[in-house]
Amino acid sequence: MAEEEETVHYDGAEGGWGSLRGMASIAWSEKPTPAVLDTLRRQNKVRGFMCVSCAWTKPAQAHPLEFCENGAKATFWELTSRRCTPEVLSAHKISELRTWKDHDLEQLGRITHPMRYDRPSDTYVPCSWEEAFAAIGRELKAIDPRSAVFYASGRASLETSYLYALFARVYGHNNLPDSSNMCHETTSVALKKLIGSPVGTCVLSDLHLCDAIFFFGQNTGSNSPRLLHPLQEAVKRGVKIVTFNPIREKGLEVFKNPQSPAEMLTPKETPISTLYLQVKAGGDIAAITGLIKHVLAAEERKWAQEKLHILDIEFIQQHTNGFEAMKAEVEAKSWEEVECESGLARADLEEAAQIYIEASRSIAMYGMGLTQHVHGFENLAALTNLWLLKGNIGREGTGISPVRGHSNVQGQRTVGISEKPELVPLDRLAWQYGFEPPREEGMNTVKACEKIISGDVKAFIGLGGNFLRAIPEREMMETAWQKMRLTVQIATKLNRSHLINGEVAYLLPCLGRSEKDSQVSGAQAVTMEDSLSCIHGSLGKNTPASQHLKSEVAIVAGMAKATLPPNPKLPWDDWTGDYAKIRNAIEQTYPDQFRDFNDRVFTPGGFYRGNSARERIWKTPSGKAEFTVPKAMTSVGFAPAEGRYRLVTLRSNDQFNTTIYGYSDRLRGIEGTRDVVLMNPEDIAAAGLENGQLVALASDAGDGVHRQVDGLTVIPFLLPRGCLGAYYPEMNPLIPLWYHDEQSKTPAAKGVPVRIVT
Repeated sequence: MAEEEETVHYDGAEGGWGSLRGMASIAWSEKPTPAVLDTLRRQNKVRGFMCVSCAWTKPAQAHPLEFCENGAKATFWELTSRRCTPEVLSAHKISELRTWKDHDLEQLGRITHPMRYDRPSDTYVPCSWEEAFAAIGRELKAIDPRSAVFYASGRASLETSYLYALFARVYGHNNLPDSSNMCHETTSVALKKLIGSPVGTCVLSDLHLCDAIFFFGQNTGSNSPRLLHPLQEAVKRGVKIVTFNPIREKGLEVFKNPQSPAEMLTPKETPISTLYLQVKAGGDIAAITGLIKHVLAAEERKWAQEKLHILDIEFIQQHTNGFEAMKAEVEAKSWEEVECESGLARADLEEAAQIYIEASRSIAMYGMGLTQHVHGFENLAALTNLWLLKGNIGREGTGISPVRGHSNVQGQRTVGISEKPELVPLDRLAWQYGFEPPREEGMNTVKACEKIISGDVKAFIGLGGNFLRAIPEREMMETAWQKMRLTVQIATKLNRSHLINGEVAYLLPCLGRSEKDSQVSGAQAVTMEDSLSCIHGSLGKNTPASQHLKSEVAIVAGMAKATLPPNPKLPWDDWTGDYAKIRNAIEQTYPDQFRDFNDRVFTPGGFYRGNSARERIWKTPSGKAEFTVPKAMTSVGFAPAEGRYRLVTLRSNDQFNTTIYGYSDRLRGIEGTRDVVLMNPEDIAAAGLENGQLVALASDAGDGVHRQVDGLTVIPFLLPRGCLGAYYPEMNPLIPLWYHDEQSKTPAAKGVPVRIVT
């Protein structure tokens, strides 16, 4: 592999003065209201405001400042002084706005009024809330409910999400795709099948008790920087951290704590990873197979020489199924195949495996580098195999922990946002609200896109997010989108999804989470679930950006009232007036997980809703945790070919999901642009390219559809040979809609077949 000196990179540590400069640059750009300082002081603390950025947990004992660089940027973004008024928006044709970049659209500021798209003038015009709700209700009543899609981003609160899912089912469908369909749906499907729980098994205290942490395909520095605090503490007490990632992400290399005067004023910093292995994109199954091979061989030697076990034999016998078949398959794999498919040397894999062997308690943490592959399920199955070998699930200091993205993406599933009826207590809802819920499976994100393209979907409601920018197959989707009868977008700022409209289209502005939500019973709190299954209350105190905004709860209730026949068991006005009544309803639907909900809203550190796998209760058909036989040694869905590369889509340090705060990807050394393709210097030379050359990337999926992104600058970067890096969502047009994980339908954005066009 090329040396770092030959490539673009960042010489500093994650955090430090660079982090402060990054926050300052966005604060200067957004010019947030003066209330931002008090908001940051309260951010992620008890009776404070829960960050709208990532879903990492909030500790019971908060740091003096419990926010990170990207959390601060998200708060500046929400509390911007800019306003997207009717006058500002009507000054631009929608066709003109479509030519703007994502960053520039959101720079128009907070949307202040409900808007209706006026097709003759090609502009948004202001309307009343009464008009919007009446029109939406009229349009929904005129179509088959099964032809409507209710999408949810991962931001909306538990209260809003519960009502939104209830609205959909009373209306008559389970078409409830959400943002997890595009990122961690693989987690929900795989862990449910393998250990009987669709979410991770760790709690925060496990990080204080473990001896080793293994990271796979997760960029802590940009996507969940607050996680670096417990990682730094773990390193200081001797925990070994092993990282597998095609890209050397600075946050898992070295950290300078911005809240430590000793580190900020001296050269002191903390190395994070003991061992950092740049696995080939799609090579994780092979890498984990290599780890398992070494563990099994070490077990055989230990037993032969000392009659002692490395494996947790009692756990395997009592709690698992399928061990012998998995063992035979892994032992049959050659080290040559493991090295070829992983791109890693046997010696490096054995070093990592030895760390796993010597650790009494190990935690596995992973991100979309495992989930967004054609064989993403197999990635997680291989990881589960490794973790079951030593009983590293269901003990303190152990577990599998997916690092989720948006702040309530896991919680939305908990309270009913799911297209899968078997995951929702439909009988209880039927009893509670006096209706017969639909029982057929609804549409996930991929299925919704397919049905929009085919013309079967007539209406789309978006509860936050930027759906059209986040999905694959952008050009085909934008063309089909405009043939729908109704499109409704609930949002705080303008994005590209608001510029592609159905025949009838409304843009409904909502309160931000940091803003005061005043209803008839007084100021309201909302709740969300973090990625460790803890529930936190959030209380906004800032003056709303406009007097014309409504809360997400009020908007959902307003649409539901306008659409559904009256039902005394569905008190939409009462729920809007007092969110505690929604929490009572959630508790009634989910009594085991939300016992005494209202009394526990502001529990320090959140209240834990439980996880059966953590208790070693395996809710699988066999009643045990499942070892599986790897079905492939690579998670990409294509074979090697001359001129074919594996594209890994990336998020920058100035980005959260599709929101682009700025053009600095400081931690990778890239400034001022997002139109780049990162490439190993040896690949640049082999392809006859030059540093700084403009190229295009074209899809090499072999399905006859032309997909191409132009105007990308070649940048030498430390990547495995044959792998490219480029930014999401700009690269989404290269991903076929059909190119997704086989079981979960998660788009396979971390191993896309492309070729370079000059």
